[in-house]
Amino acid sequence: MTSPRSAPHLLVGVGGGIAAYKICDVISTQGKAGWQVSAILSETASQFITPLTLSTLCRRSVFTDADFWHPQAPRPLHIELAETATLMLIAPLTANTLAKLVLGLADNLLTSTVLASQMPILVAPAMNTTMWEQPTVQTHWQQLQQQPRYHCVPPAYGRLACDSVGVGRMAEPQEIIAYLDSLAYTHGKRDLAGKHLLITAGGTREYWDAVRFIGNPATGKMGIALARAAIHRGARVTLIHGAIAEPLPPQVHAIEAIDSEAMSRAVMEVWPEADWLVMAAAVGDVRPAQQWSGKLPKSELPAALPLKPVPDIVHMAAQRRQPHQRLIGFAAQTGDIVTPAREKLERKGLDLMVANAVDQADCGFGSSENAAVVLDRQGRSQALPKVPKLILAHQIFDLAQDWLS
Repeated sequence: MTSPRSAPHLLVGVGGGIAAYKICDVISTQGKAGWQVSAILSETASQFITPLTLSTLCRRSVFTDADFWHPQAPRPLHIELAETATLMLIAPLTANTLAKLVLGLADNLLTSTVLASQMPILVAPAMNTTMWEQPTVQTHWQQLQQQPRYHCVPPAYGRLACDSVGVGRMAEPQEIIAYLDSLAYTHGKRDLAGKHLLITAGGTREYWDAVRFIGNPATGKMGIALARAAIHRGARVTLIHGAIAEPLPPQVHAIEAIDSEAMSRAVMEVWPEADWLVMAAAVGDVRPAQQWSGKLPKSELPAALPLKPVPDIVHMAAQRRQPHQRLIGFAAQTGDIVTPAREKLERKGLDLMVANAVDQADCGFGSSENAAVVLDRQGRSQALPKVPKLILAHQIFDLAQDWLS
């Protein structure tokens, strides 16, 4: 994914662990997206992955500690690397390197480059569960997250290379890539720190028997992109979702709400403690007036299906809002998208409305990219051309920070 801004120069520090193989996917993907990628291979990492593999993927030489201890001309290697890169990834982050980062130690090329630089650094730990849960490791992990330049993707739960099951798996490449794309866009700013964002995503399904429902094509990609962007900018995020087809970011607090009534209850429960509500879910407009238990035989299907309206969640939230709270709505439209979106903005009492066309190719429901027009109550509007949904999420938050402050 390439942001509208200039492509960064990514420096990847590979730690010693079996998860090092996952970094190949990250390097390959970012290189194909137009990023410059360099790599530092730690001494222990070379036991798991070879310099030849990484240099082939980076399209340039990979550096090791052997290079660090040789005389450099015209400048020391760690200084040159620190000044040419704009973004750094350390993955897998070992317990040993974690301790060195917290204590400011610099006894190899990787840690010396860290101390010689001021760029944002993304870290992704990976280790055995017992190692991860050691009090000293957890203390270092908490301390590292307090330092503004470090951005952290926590390890996941699952089966580890040692066959134990628990927390310690390095985050998947797609999660690391998304965070890198965010950092390339924001340059590491955390302008949503201290805010609790309540975000909805996905389509609702209104079942009228055990297997049949009234629904829509929403996959939740836009709402999940908004959740990722908010987390990457420092927010605490609660994501209430209907039917989705995307993995969730590890730091999100997720609540499943498949139908409109469940989503309404969940939103109303969380809303009093949130700062912003971003209503990106595609909530249906109607539901069956009658529901049947079990699956109806085809011969017993009703000739007509009476319908009734579903709760207007965002309107209810607007009526219960506190002075500091902000509401952002989404309007999926065809044809003229601005006029009906403007009307909904005013009628429902929103602060911002994001209108997007769902009748355009490769935009809207199920797509990886989207375009939008953002409207506010002061009559302002801003068209946002088609970009990856994560980047669009950041652009929406840029406008929200500017217009709602």
